[in-house]
Amino acid sequence: MTQGIILAAGFSSRAKINKLLLQTNDKSLISHAIEGMFPHVEKIFVVTGYYHDEIFNAIKHYKNVIIVKNDEFERGMFSSILVGIKNVSDDFFILPGDCPFVNYETYEKLLKGNKDIRVPAYLNRKGHPIFLKFRYKDLLLKEPVTSNLKDFRNRHDYEIINTEDKNVLIDIDTMNDFQNLQIDRKEK
Repeated sequence: MTQGIILAAGFSSRAKINKLLLQTNDKSLISHAIEGMFPHVEKIFVVTGYYHDEIFNAIKHYKNVIIVKNDEFERGMFSSILVGIKNVSDDFFILPGDCPFVNYETYEKLLKGNKDIRVPAYLNRKGHPIFLKFRYKDLLLKEPVTSNLKDFRNRHDYEIINTEDKNVLIDIDTMNDFQNLQIDRKEK
């Protein structure tokens, strides 16, 4: 069954705090990411780094969540992707932890796609999470740590899955992004 990787290793340098523990609707952003992905995967690997202890304590109660620490998180996001990929044993999603509100239907559409790499889009803009068949694990692990997922994806045949889900584009980098998200979610 499909597995998930959630990236939670960064410094949150633009937010200046651990943004993944910010609360909205009585849950942390990392909890929203985990709970949003879980109906579609059997297990999730959360890759931690700079804020390992805080994130570990916030999510250790989740069943079938495996917390893996990237000791080289300073080397960039792709180093965390590689740490997560080393652990998967089936097809998988990769989701940045600061993109926590992907809709149920989006995951379902990604699972039902045709190609081995699938990317959701909203209004023709590509977003997250990416879905990859297990056969890409070894190819990704051969990539240099300086690589990135977008370049890897662009070198392979991939499918764009159009959605009505603007949440695939949400990326909470700053406190201003978070505050704007709070306002937007209250208006709904």
